[in-house]
Amino acid sequence: MIPLDINGKRQTVDLPGETPLLWTLRDELGLTGTKFGCGMALCGACTVHVDGQAVRSCITPISAVANKKVVTIEAVGADAVGKALQAAWVDTGVPQCGYCQAGQIMSAAALLKRKPKPSDVEIDEAMSGNICRCGTYTRIRAAIKQAAVQQGGTR
Repeated sequence: MIPLDINGKRQTVDLPGETPLLWTLRDELGLTGTKFGCGMALCGACTVHVDGQAVRSCITPISAVANKKVVTIEAVGADAVGKALQAAWVDTGVPQCGYCQAGQIMSAAALLKRKPKPSDVEIDEAMSGNICRCGTYTRIRAAIKQAAVQQGGTR
């Protein structure tokens, strides 16, 4: 049994320790907002937070997150930064197909929590591991800037 803290809820799973966090979230816990993209940590669709850091859940074994705080897209809006990002995403019309958006928002939230007033270069660096098939990168950057301003950053 592996103890997990997912979105503030303590639970245990009876799975091999090498089971990827992505499949534990989706298949065992029913949290399907985190998406499978490439399975090799290259696209960012599976991004979640582990103790506040953006992590690719497709290659992260559940044994590595035992007793750590995992936050998924289902709970990112529970704090001010996540809520601001979600609103900015809608206001700027970021989503097209939407498949990558959970991972994009999770990476953006980790950035704004770490750096409330990011420059364009810092945004580009933080988001560089997230691929958007629809090419909404300029709107993603605009949404991050809008959320930063809403949170007291200057842009």
